[in-house]
Amino acid sequence: MGTKENDCETGDQAFLKQDALGRWPEMTYGGALSFLRRRYSRDLANIDVAVSGIPFDCAVTYRSGSRLGPRAIRAASVQLAELKAFPFGFDPFEHLSVVDYGDCFIDPHHPETVIETIEGHIKKITDAGVIPLSLGGDHFVTYPILKAIAAKHGPVSLLHFDAHCDTWEDDGKRFDHGSMFLRAKNENLIDVSRSCQVGIRTYNDSDHGFDILTAPWVHREGVDKTIEAIKSRIGSNKVYLTFDIDCLDPAFAPGTGTPVPGGLSSAQALAIVRGLGDLNLVGADVVEVCPSYDVAEVTALSAATIAHDILCLLALKKGCETHPVGRL
Repeated sequence: MGTKENDCETGDQAFLKQDALGRWPEMTYGGALSFLRRRYSRDLANIDVAVSGIPFDCAVTYRSGSRLGPRAIRAASVQLAELKAFPFGFDPFEHLSVVDYGDCFIDPHHPETVIETIEGHIKKITDAGVIPLSLGGDHFVTYPILKAIAAKHGPVSLLHFDAHCDTWEDDGKRFDHGSMFLRAKNENLIDVSRSCQVGIRTYNDSDHGFDILTAPWVHREGVDKTIEAIKSRIGSNKVYLTFDIDCLDPAFAPGTGTPVPGGLSSAQALAIVRGLGDLNLVGADVVEVCPSYDVAEVTALSAATIAHDILCLLALKKGCETHPVGRL
């Protein structure tokens, strides 16, 4: 049995750690769960990124259950907190201060409050000069997040990974995870002329001004050309990255509400995200993980890895130096 001094240096850092940099040893199979074992805190002083869950799924059109997504993604993140990040070869928390901000408290019995509640939750983060990384929840949650982002930064580029365009007709009032980006365009929250959608494989009569890199195009042209097209479109604009896990083929992400065959592999998606270090990210989310339809946590594992790698992109900006090993 360890001494009191030794005990305070290992385990349960989500509650016991005093600062937001560095890591403590943890059991992968035990201990308090937070995203990547980060400290739980609502104190945003000297924090770079706040990770929070948005457990809302009342805007789905098919299978529900993504309100449990944030919990599943946190649980799946434990092994990613154990070793240096692959393929970067660094601990992102050497320079990037990250806290788990907890979950946005949403009252599902008063749906008229949902948009305002989520927007206010993110606004507390952005007003503190902190980048929000959100875990959904269905994809509608990105709409109130974008309202807070645009209030801080003005219209931003949207980098949207998805099987669906989410720009079908919208009356400006409905709760629909398939129409909110048309609403975001109409409300001038995003600059579609500098925005890109990746992995799309459902039909809409209009592209609404987005550059759409369909899943067949990505399969045919490859990862490098996809990264090149994204960077060319967005340039130096401030950009919000939203990743619907159904961008992945159901073989790689069965645990989602509206699966569509023909999607990206997890390897393709991770390679694309890892190649986006030049982008000026001001926020991001990973959404639509529905654990009741998952198999052996494969969907949650992919979602956790994507969110982890987004943090690695931000760590690069903070000065983390890569030390890759092997042929990449």
